[in-house]
Amino acid sequence: MKEANGNLPRARIPYGTWGSSYFPAWQTSALAEVNIGQFAGESMNRILGLRGVPKTAMDYLVIGSTVPWHWKFWNAPLVASCMGHRIPGYHVEQACATGLQAILLAGAEVQAGRDVAGVCTFDRTSDSPVGVFPERRAHERTQAIADVWDNFGFDPATGNAMISAAGKTARKYKCDRSEVDDCSYLRYAQYFEAKESGFLDKVMVPLDVLNVAGKPLGRIDGDFGVRKIDMGGLRAMRELDTCVTGGGQTHASDGMATLLVATEERAKELSSRPEIDIRFIGKTEVRADPSLMPEAPALAVQKLMSDLDLSLDRMAVLKNHNPFAVNDVVFTKITGYDWRNLNKTGCPLVWGHPQGPTLTRVTIEALEEAVQLGGGYVLIFGCAAGDVGIAAVFKVS
Repeated sequence: MKEANGNLPRARIPYGTWGSSYFPAWQTSALAEVNIGQFAGESMNRILGLRGVPKTAMDYLVIGSTVPWHWKFWNAPLVASCMGHRIPGYHVEQACATGLQAILLAGAEVQAGRDVAGVCTFDRTSDSPVGVFPERRAHERTQAIADVWDNFGFDPATGNAMISAAGKTARKYKCDRSEVDDCSYLRYAQYFEAKESGFLDKVMVPLDVLNVAGKPLGRIDGDFGVRKIDMGGLRAMRELDTCVTGGGQTHASDGMATLLVATEERAKELSSRPEIDIRFIGKTEVRADPSLMPEAPALAVQKLMSDLDLSLDRMAVLKNHNPFAVNDVVFTKITGYDWRNLNKTGCPLVWGHPQGPTLTRVTIEALEEAVQLGGGYVLIFGCAAGDVGIAAVFKVS
């Protein structure tokens, strides 16, 4: 049986050097009140300390976010300063693909000669800023855009909202509403099973939020806003577009996630289990036809499997960014892989969508699951604004 060679052979992800905040739904936690870049840097410092990893091990930092935050101009060096370690770095942004791209770019930094590159992704959708832009094509001459909701509601390349893309894709693939509801129901069940089993405790870190005076604002110790759902309630929900309901789509949230990428030698030194080896195997992106965003991840996966000469049945863990349950049903229609075997430890459809850190948390959970299973290939994939699909394969051994 052919084994895929890694695309970044020098880079490794040290096991156990990762962690994520919970993702409280927007406006449900103290994260709505903070500078999210500062919070992310301070939280990365806290997580590394809990993992027994000296922050001074890092010689570079890749950060990722999508919603503007105060002092964003100063990007990675500022976040590093908030962490208490003065190192260089840069900021990456690709809508909901940001969390995976940041990991891959950190891998590229190590491949190019860095020893240890940190990844810190974050976003605060709560009270997102409103930008005022000069616009020569509008009679008002200026346009005010709320960063989160106006972007969700309007793709300037197509004129359509993201929810319209889900409905259009559902119609193209003749999705059945009852199957989409079944998928949503299973996703909630998977999340609560992972939570109740203690799996999430391995990767999620409760974090305290302080105000500028150092006094407590609140504790982020849960994916606030997520509630168990019953099938009757799902079936009764009104369709917002074809096969799209409130129970079959994600929600805006706030949070951060972090991990390290290092050389093989340094990964062994930093990991709590140095016998575990996590390699980068391959990555690709595709762009679907206009307003067909939910099919793009499946197309990316097909291309990546072909490029690597691998098959989906060789993947130990498959986990994705799925803003709509339609994404997963369409994935099965395109690839033939049963959506019931995806996201066994939870997914963004349920725990939320803070954009920047979403796929970082997905990756952390998937790698932890693979370790629990004894290793194997890990497939991470998802969609992003502009009808883009991204997919990457890692190998845990």
